[in-house]
Parts: sequence; C-alpha cells; structure tokens
Amino acid sequence: MATRSKSRNAPAGPSPFAIADKQPLKRGKFADPDVTADGSQRATVALDHLDTLWLNTGTLCNLACASCYIESSPTNDALVYLTAEEAARFYDEIAASGRTVREIGFTGGEPFMNPHFLAMLEDALERGHEALVLTNAMKPMRRHEEALLALKERFGGKLTLRVSIDHHTPQVHEGERGPNSWQPMIDGLQWLSAEGFSIAAAGRSLAGEDMAAARTAYAALFGREGIAIDAGDPARLVLFPEMDESADAPEITTACWGILGKSPADVMCSNSRMVVHRKGEEHARVVACTLLPYADGFDLGETLAEADREVSLNHPHCARFCVLGGASCSA
Repeated sequence: MATRSKSRNAPAGPSPFAIADKQPLKRGKFADPDVTADGSQRATVALDHLDTLWLNTGTLCNLACASCYIESSPTNDALVYLTAEEAARFYDEIAASGRTVREIGFTGGEPFMNPHFLAMLEDALERGHEALVLTNAMKPMRRHEEALLALKERFGGKLTLRVSIDHHTPQVHEGERGPNSWQPMIDGLQWLSAEGFSIAAAGRSLAGEDMAAARTAYAALFGREGIAIDAGDPARLVLFPEMDESADAPEITTACWGILGKSPADVMCSNSRMVVHRKGEEHARVVACTLLPYADGFDLGETLAEADREVSLNHPHCARFCVLGGASCSA
C-alpha cells in the first residue's frame, strides 16, 4: 500500500480513534482464503444483488487524516483519478445487464478534487440512479456550489451528500483531520442544509463513548448550527466502528453465522462492489469492498460480471467493521 504523506493540515499526533487496549494481529490469522488459523472453514459471502456500485474517484484529498483507512492525502495518488469515460463503462454494463442498481456511491479521497467528478455524477443521475457523495464539505466542494445547485434543481432528493464529521466536538474532529478543519466543514454543511440538499453525516465511534450519548450530542450540535439532520436516524447519521488491520480480530467461520445470529446477507459485500483505478494499471477494476482497494484476494476483475462471485472474509476489516461492527458504507 502506498504510504501517506503528511500535509500542513495533518494532525500533529496519533489518531484519537486508536483502538483501546490494542493487541497485535496474531500470526497465522487471515493467511488462507479458505480456512482460518485453527483449521475451520472460513465464511464467504455471495453477491445477492448489486444495490450500490461505489466509484472511488481517486485517493487525492485536501486533508491527510491521522488514520485514513485508504491513506488519502494531498500527495497520495495510489488510486488515480477515475474518468467519466471509465465510469460510463460500468453504467453501460449495468444497463446492458438489466440489473437494477439503486445507487451509485462516490468516495475518495475527496471526490470534488477529481476534475471528472461532476460529469460522472451527472451521468449517474441522468441514468436514473440515486447518487451518494462522501465529502468533507470543505473548499473543493464549495468551488462547485453553482453546479451542485443545478443538479439539486434537476434531481432533488436522488442526490445525497454525506459529510464526514468524525466527532461532535471540534477537538476530537481536528485531532483526526488536522487543525482548522472543523469550521470549514461546518460552514459547508450549513450551506448544504440551508439550500435544501438531501444530506447526511458520518461519524466514528470513540472508545468508551456510548452510542446513544453520541447521537444525543450530535443532535445538539446540529440543532445549534441549524443543520437539518436527524441524528436519531441511522441512515442520516452513520457511526462507523474503528478499523486497524494490524490489530487482532477474530476470524469469521461458517459457524459464526449461527453463533452470532447473523447472515451473509447482512454484510455489505452481499450487495455492493467498488470500482478503483490503481496507479500503473491500464484499466479500472472492480474490488469486493470499499475498505479494501489494495488487499490481495479482493480484486474481482475488470467487469461487474466478473465480480459477481463469492468473497472470502479473509481480512480483519471483514470481522471488525462488517460482521461484528454491523457497519455498511451505504445507508
């Protein structure tokens, strides 16, 4: 994986979201796609239906967060800018296949830094898909206010912008995202709210913080700042569990579904895929998961048809974020 270069906006110290009492990943875990370290059959997840197709617009970002899972920064182009033509190839494949793909999700990096982004966003909306854009709502987004207003006028609530607010306090948020990152984000979110956009927010679970208390604190923040987000609605305020692939995590076996009372259909690789264009590769490709653009074993091919196959849950993120954390990048 490419290393992250720090910018002048980068946090000065470690992430406030570091996993408490972290134990290093035990040797032998997540080594074999078929069996776990103790010889049990590893769980797999089939693509039940493609509800969300994510497009990673590239890893370049105006921020360099302390613990960005994809290592986005102002200098990291490990995932190069996706072009509108590349996006259209996948839209065309969806149309030709007869699939009903409800949503096209856009993530980065910061999508608004990609010069092709507005064209691929408009194309997705014109083809009848809903669009979900993950953004930090800072200067790159604000440069495109006129274009966004035009899209809202045409497509209304089919366009949703989800803004990253790592915590309901400026201190913790800036501890992750760097100094002077709080107020520009709040300003951008207030603009989106005042203009009537469909908006959401994404936060992160702080060790030891009760989830109900966190939602109450976010609700107070939104009320103070005049931001129209219902903090009690998990689709409008998403609180993600922490991820650290170097931390120990349990392996998920086929027996775990019954033990945990869960189903493969609960995991996001049962209903989503992500398109990435890795630097040095000729074509954009499809990966199983938004969290694993670089990991061996999660590259599924150049087309959605090739990517319609089972995914082995052979990574710590599969356990910590998806199965045990119950999280999904889609609403």
